[in-house]
Amino acid sequence: MAEPQLPEQFRELELFLDWSLATERERTAKRQSSNMSQIRSFYDAMVPRLEEILNLLAKYPPDNPPPEVQGLFLMTLALAEIAPAVENFGQPTVIDGFDFARFIPAQGQ
Repeated sequence: MAEPQLPEQFRELELFLDWSLATERERTAKRQSSNMSQIRSFYDAMVPRLEEILNLLAKYPPDNPPPEVQGLFLMTLALAEIAPAVENFGQPTVIDGFDFARFIPAQGQ
C-alpha cells in the first residue's frame, strides 16, 4: 500500500493529488486541459476545507514544508488558479485571452 501523501485530516482530498503541480505553467495547463466537471469537483472538495487547510499551512515555512504539506500547498495554489474558471467564467479558459503557452517566464527577474 502506498504511503499517504496528505496529512491524515485531509486524506479524502488525495483523489485530487493530480492538481498538486509545482509550477504555474503546469497548473494552467491542467486547468485548460480539464473539463468544468473535473474543475468543479476539485473546487467543491477544496473550498469547504479551505480555512482548515490555510490554518495548517500557516504552521510551516512555504519554502520548506514537509512533503505531505507540500502537496496540500500546491493543491491550494491550484485552487486559487481554477477559482476564476468556476466563479467568473464557467469555463476552463479565459474568454478572449491569450494562449498561456505563448508566455515564457523570464529567468532571473
